[in-house]
Amino acid sequence: MSVDPKILAVLACPECHASLEEINSELLCVKCPLAYPIQDGIPVLLIDQARKR
Repeated sequence: MSVDPKILAVLACPECHASLEEINSELLCVKCPLAYPIQDGIPVLLIDQARKR
């Protein structure tokens, strides 16, 4: 399930405040190496839940 583009436009990486892009059920930071999961259509923007890529 993808994130609404209007919501994605206002979300930012909690670590570096850069924008995010959705790829394969994750939100990837465009600046730092963190990928945040999307669970049941809800982005989980918690640094301790992020995956380093």
